[in-house]
Amino acid sequence: MECSHLGLLLLVYCFLHVVLASGSPRNLPIMAFDEGYSQLFGDDNLVVLGDGKSVHLSLDERTGSGFVSQDIYLHGFFGASIKLPAEYTAGVVVAFYMSNGDMFEKNHDEIDFEFLGNIRGKDWRIQTNVYGNGSTSIGREERYNLWFDPSEDFHQYSILWTETQIIFYVDNVPIRELKRTESMGGDFPSKPMTLYATIWDGSDWATNGGKYRVNYKYAPYISEFSDFVLHGCSVDPINHLAKCDKAQSSEAIPTGVTPVQRIKMESFRKKHITYSYCYDRVRYKVHPPECVINPQEAERLRVFDPVTFGNGRRHHGKRHHRSRTSQAEAISI
Repeated sequence: MECSHLGLLLLVYCFLHVVLASGSPRNLPIMAFDEGYSQLFGDDNLVVLGDGKSVHLSLDERTGSGFVSQDIYLHGFFGASIKLPAEYTAGVVVAFYMSNGDMFEKNHDEIDFEFLGNIRGKDWRIQTNVYGNGSTSIGREERYNLWFDPSEDFHQYSILWTETQIIFYVDNVPIRELKRTESMGGDFPSKPMTLYATIWDGSDWATNGGKYRVNYKYAPYISEFSDFVLHGCSVDPINHLAKCDKAQSSEAIPTGVTPVQRIKMESFRKKHITYSYCYDRVRYKVHPPECVINPQEAERLRVFDPVTFGNGRRHHGKRHHRSRTSQAEAISI
């Protein structure tokens, strides 16, 4: 962006735009797709673009697509710039997540970014979730709206995973922080995982509990990925020993939420969170022990999600298939 000839207000806007749009911490290497990933499923529905650093995943006639990291990781910082499909996207699910379900079928761990499509005129929604040790019956979902249209341009979505915390970022703004507590026990992800990206048909649950399904008249649904960051402790798949020297020595990896970031996170959550498992009275008569209950947040969520307060029904998650607001509001986050 050219900033040198703009007025003072535009200079301020330019600075904030650059800060918010910088997808990952400085000095973390961006890698080509084939250096870190390989195709998982989808045949011709996965297309690597000419620069080798961008990938299209498409969903067409119930055939989705996906890719997976070539290495296994124990902790680190992981991200990608993602542009989501536009127009009518009800039932479409785009997922960017970590999992070890292939290695631990009955006690797997998982850290999810899920993007849930919608009917025309309604915004995409983000869902984050965390599973540990196969605790799929104790989903820790949160859902949010965004301060931008994720189908208009690329935005960076990142996960920081350490021994003690998990932080989800959107354009370098933390939107959720989960700290490990003793009471969580094995529910906190602690085993090596690989990183996945998929697009698939979630008609049975993704939009209003399955009320609105994928309409293949609008296919193919194409999600674009670029700016891949895989910066963590790689694990030998045979002896499961982690090589963490490089990752741990990097000053570019976040170590937690800074005071400035915490202000942005609290602002984001105040404006954009629409559901949190901590307040779900249907699923949990007693909220999970790691939850810190905020009465003001509970009142805001009552407006967005009456199911939280005992009305209606709730879907119980999914498994990943293998086969607008203004710029001014963005600046205020």
